[in-house]
Amino acid sequence: MAVPVDLAKQLHKAYEGLTVAEVLDAPVAALAGVSEGDAEKLAGAFRIKTGWDLGTSKYFTLAAALADLDQPAE
Repeated sequence: MAVPVDLAKQLHKAYEGLTVAEVLDAPVAALAGVSEGDAEKLAGAFRIKTGWDLGTSKYFTLAAALADLDQPAE
């Protein structure tokens, strides 16, 4: 199912207008708030080079799951 998503504010200008697949294949520095220096550190520490790598990283996936578990029940 296709879902429209506006990623303009979440990406650096050079990467706006790309499909989700293209953003995932782009360097992690395509994400707003991630500098080239940050991207180099992610690559060095965790071998994260693309959006896909970041989104599927076992470290970030675990941290997100733990954060979800810590949310109070509604």
